Amino acid sequence: MYVLDTNVLIHDPNALLNFEEHDVIIPMTVLEELDGLKSGKQSVAADCRQAIRTIDKLLGDASPKEIEQGVPIVRAKMAKPLGTLSILMSTEHASGHSLPEHLNDNKIINTLASLQERHTSRDIILVSKDINMRLKARGFGVEAQDYQNDQLVDDIDLLPKGYIEFPNSFWDTITKVETLQRDGITEHILKREGELAKLNINEFVLDEQGFIGRVVNINDTQVVIRDLHQHDLMNEEVWGLVPRDIYQAMALHLLLDPDIHLVNLTGSAGSGKTILALAACIEMTVASKLYKRIIATRSTQGLDEDIGFLPGTEAEKMEPWLGAIVDNLEALHEDDENMTASVDYILSKVPLHFKSMNYIRGRSFQHSLIIIDESQNLTPHQIKTIITRAGNGSKVICLGNLAQIDTPYLSALSSGLTYMTERFKTFSHGGHIHLQGVPRSLLAEFAEANL
Repeated sequence: MYVLDTNVLIHDPNALLNFEEHDVIIPMTVLEELDGLKSGKQSVAADCRQAIRTIDKLLGDASPKEIEQGVPIVRAKMAKPLGTLSILMSTEHASGHSLPEHLNDNKIINTLASLQERHTSRDIILVSKDINMRLKARGFGVEAQDYQNDQLVDDIDLLPKGYIEFPNSFWDTITKVETLQRDGITEHILKREGELAKLNINEFVLDEQGFIGRVVNINDTQVVIRDLHQHDLMNEEVWGLVPRDIYQAMALHLLLDPDIHLVNLTGSAGSGKTILALAACIEMTVASKLYKRIIATRSTQGLDEDIGFLPGTEAEKMEPWLGAIVDNLEALHEDDENMTASVDYILSKVPLHFKSMNYIRGRSFQHSLIIIDESQNLTPHQIKTIITRAGNGSKVICLGNLAQIDTPYLSALSSGLTYMTERFKTFSHGGHIHLQGVPRSLLAEFAEANL
């Protein structure tokens, strides 16, 4: 029997469907918490409403007695029901030994302990995203686990970086190669074996001798690597910005490629994620006019709650959160005669819209560049909500640092950024680069390493 905590249903409103043949139980206290959070425009409220609708749909018109015993979970019309869903009323702890009931968490743990006494032959497991709740439950003698259905990797180091680096020469590891040249493009067809077997589409190969190539095609037996010239990549100027290292150069290459519809940049603070994305976006909207507008959104804990209390229009309310964008615009124009005038000119010239996540649901953005800043703070469900807003001719750019998660129920393994990186690694129109180093300043580099 799996007993779900409220934060699991907020993290993934369809979590009920992911326990296969097992019995899923929702305590009455959880329904009350969902009820208290369902109102408003915050993304949490929308997730609560979806979770409530899922519960209602699964229970259908079952009688109270059937709900208490467990209603079979039907996932598709013709599919055989698998597992059951029931609502658990709060009951007094039979032995009289219980936690104080002034907290909802304690009520749920007490209810579970009572359930365990009634069903001694069955495993009863609390599923919660709250570490402290799990510790309290285990301390009270109730088994507790994290919700891991959307955790695709066991170790953050297993995530693809977007490139493989070879010591010395890459070609020393190759026994056979077929090279094709057409229209100034050189492509190498290699056997997919050894290190090359780990490569995904749109990942890079680089070595210490200066060779750099991008995987443009892949199948079970072969890898096609397009030869890129390191000198050209390193000298590509985008809105006055020149890459400081080869990793930034690879990121810019993906950002400027119109065939890549999703770019995912990760890296430590100061590695250049935002400034690279912004320079490429301005270049593609103002200079080459490939896209009509730039839409920036970010997940900040206070953002969803605070936007309603600030005076003014949505654009004015979002201004405090535009700081990161304006800072990077100033950095791009710091050599201009009048930096302030340049930044004001860009902000007036570039169709840059800063949107709260609350107002993105249900929208469809055509021919737009969508920048999702601080995407490590999003759940997999929230990241799906934003990426599915991209209409025809749009490109999504996700920026994040998995070492700086500010959301209480997320870890580096359960973050939507990790989930998306792993899910999209085989997407032929997607690319990912993990930026290295901290080129922001010597001070930032030292702080990142030593604080």
